[in-house]
Amino acid sequence: MKTKVLVVSLETASERRERFSAAAPADALDWEFFDAHRGLSPDLHYDEAEAIRRKGRPLKPGELGCYSSHYAIWQRLLESDDEAYIVLEDDVVPDWRFLSALSRQSLAERGIRYLRLYYKFPARYIVRERNFVRRSTSIVELLDLAFGTQGYVITKPAAAIFVETFRNVVRPIDDQLDRHWDHGVPNLSVFPFPLFEMMLESDIGDDRFAAQPPRTLGRRVDMWRDRIGKRLAVARRRRSSTSSG
Repeated sequence: MKTKVLVVSLETASERRERFSAAAPADALDWEFFDAHRGLSPDLHYDEAEAIRRKGRPLKPGELGCYSSHYAIWQRLLESDDEAYIVLEDDVVPDWRFLSALSRQSLAERGIRYLRLYYKFPARYIVRERNFVRRSTSIVELLDLAFGTQGYVITKPAAAIFVETFRNVVRPIDDQLDRHWDHGVPNLSVFPFPLFEMMLESDIGDDRFAAQPPRTLGRRVDMWRDRIGKRLAVARRRRSSTSSG
């Protein structure tokens, strides 16, 4: 599989870049920094009123820049000769040997379109494959929101779906990626994680987690629809797991 490693990083984040570069071994996969966006791409449309309805608050400038950065990476993949990208953030420490072995896997041919390398919150899961790449590493399918874009592999089939369906920005990018019941791409992850996140201050800002206003009727209806959609998708996934087992 022809795979490239892109490390999302603000062009001005010199300390982060120096730290990441110093930690990468000499025999690491070829990788490069991708200059993170600070604002929204003209290819995307942000509706603040709809974001408040969906998320309960407007999105922060850093969240819009993060969304735009990942969207631009998927567009670049579709325009390239590469089959997949391994996307990392600049505040992680990866297992480069695992990534090297992973880069040789033909994921799309195996039906793996999007594969997370890390997530932030515990979530229900189904074990889909054991001894993946190396003994004791598994692929799990996440059924709930797990959040985080610290590291993942994106193939062209998944990039095509995300570029087409994620044009309207109404929630943060990691939230949007987790919504497998909406876009139809299974939320798969490697476990245990082949990277860890360093305890650095977020470029986006933690003030986005401040207290939110009461939920409106419209948002409660949206959340109810999400629960129904997720339950139906989870039921299908579990039936699939039982029949294949």
